[in-house]
Amino acid sequence: MDTCRKRLQAGLDELNLTLSDEQTDRLLRFIGLIDKWNKAFNLTSIRDQEAMVSLHLLDSLAVLPYVTGQRVIDIGTGAGLPGIPLAVCRPDKTFTLLDSNSKKTRFVQQAVLELKLANVQVCHGRVEGFTSEHLFDTVITRAFTNLPDMLKMTGHLIAPGGVLLAMKGQYPEQELLQIGGDATVIPIRVPGIEAQRCLIQINKPTQRE
Repeated sequence: MDTCRKRLQAGLDELNLTLSDEQTDRLLRFIGLIDKWNKAFNLTSIRDQEAMVSLHLLDSLAVLPYVTGQRVIDIGTGAGLPGIPLAVCRPDKTFTLLDSNSKKTRFVQQAVLELKLANVQVCHGRVEGFTSEHLFDTVITRAFTNLPDMLKMTGHLIAPGGVLLAMKGQYPEQELLQIGGDATVIPIRVPGIEAQRCLIQINKPTQRE
C-alpha cells in the first residue's frame, strides 16, 4: 500500500489537489475495498491496486474542478466511480450514486458506511425512472452510454443552470455531431495514464419567466 500511497500523492500533486491525511487514507481504503469485493462481485476488470490508483482514483479526481453546485448525481456509478472519490474530496457537497446493478449498489452502500461518508446517498434503479425531490446542479457519468441517449435519460434530473458532465476516452466526434453544438469538450490529463481522456460539458440554460 505504500507504493499506492506514493503514486496517489504524486498524482494529487500533479492535479494540484491538496487533501488531508484522512482523505488520502479514505481513498486508499476505498480501492482496498474494491479489491476485496472484486472477487465475488466483479466490480471492475482492474485487478491491481496500483493500477486502480491511476485508472479509478486519479481518473475520477481529474474532473473535480468541473463539478459545480451543491447537489451532484453520479449516473451508472458502478463500483462508486467517480462518485466516491469526488465525495471524499468534497465533503461540502452532497452526492447521489445511482446504478441499476443491485450487487454493485450493495457494495457502494457498504463502502459508504465503512468510509463514513455522510454526504453520500446510494440508490438502486434505472435513470429513466429515477426521480428526486430536488434537481441536481451536476449530473456526471463515466462510460455510461452515448451522448444523445445520455441527454434523453438524464435531462429530467438537471436543475436550470446545471451541467451534464460526461467522462469519455477518445474525442466522441460522431456523438457530438448528433447532439449539435451545445457541448464543450475539455481535454483531461490523468496522471499515470497515457490514453486519451476528455470531459464533455453540456450546460442546461437557466429558465426564464
